[in-house]
Amino acid sequence: MEKSIKNGIKTQRLYLIIFLLIMMFAVSGCVVSPYFSITDSRIPETFSYNDYALDRAGISLHLDRVTKEGEEPDKNILLIHGVTYSSHEFDVNYEDYSLVRFLAGNGYAVWRLDIAGYGRSEEVEDGFLPDSDYAAEDIHEAIEKICEVSGQDKIDLLGWSWGTVTAGRCAAKYPEHIGRLVLYAPIISGIGEYEVTEPFHHNTWEHAAEDFQHTAEGEFDHSVTDPVVIEMLCSGSWHYDGESSPNGGRRDICVDGSKKLIAPEEITVPTLVICGDKDPYLNYDLVNTVTDHLPEGSSLEIIEGASHVAFIEKPYHRDFQARLMRFLKGE
Repeated sequence: MEKSIKNGIKTQRLYLIIFLLIMMFAVSGCVVSPYFSITDSRIPETFSYNDYALDRAGISLHLDRVTKEGEEPDKNILLIHGVTYSSHEFDVNYEDYSLVRFLAGNGYAVWRLDIAGYGRSEEVEDGFLPDSDYAAEDIHEAIEKICEVSGQDKIDLLGWSWGTVTAGRCAAKYPEHIGRLVLYAPIISGIGEYEVTEPFHHNTWEHAAEDFQHTAEGEFDHSVTDPVVIEMLCSGSWHYDGESSPNGGRRDICVDGSKKLIAPEEITVPTLVICGDKDPYLNYDLVNTVTDHLPEGSSLEIIEGASHVAFIEKPYHRDFQARLMRFLKGE
């Protein structure tokens, strides 16, 4: 009971801090994105968010582009989300944690796709429909659209978690318009056999937060993740993804670790495999040898101490950004 009271007090204090920050920036007239966000005065740039109509197989998909205000970049990158929550997670707009704004600030047009049934894409009646192969076709359709809109022949592609399965399969099947591929926290093989019988996953705040690192006592490790980041990601998940999300991808990955989900030998474009060394979902035996099967120009980067969400972890997100940018620049 005492622990519950203390946790309740902590939660109230956190909400108060967030409310005060929102009010402070509202009064100062800061420009914010369409996502729930707290901009930081140390990042003076403003960004443009634009949606693009995209339909595949009779389902309306959410595709948007983020650029630095006033710029028309000639570099494009498409970000692909994981198995439960949609692409808003790439834009935790607090301090310098937003991967979207980092890339846009470095001269990219940053595109985000919500797979069918996820986030702001149209709902699906069958939650098993958008499995890994289905999602790979959604990604291919988005790439074609981006090339049409941008006039560019090739774009870069980044997948995170289950997004490495879907982006990896897309890159293997449709390499012609992909310049560089990033597999971040790659689910190369099954994460463990578990029977997924329900077509939709029941989303909760606790589930949205489970990827953050914890202390030995079971509390969030705030030396690794800022509490505001935790709250913003979970709030975004609740706002954009709601109480359920499709389970086709989960059924694909919840299989025995002996089953390969990505075939690196079929990928023909330069590929960065990047992850933390504390990611509970990864098969490190496969991760450590993955570049043996990837084409020339590929590389493996493992960030010591980081987990599944290295891109928003306090000690690691800048390291993640720097390694990513070196690869995208071909260094």
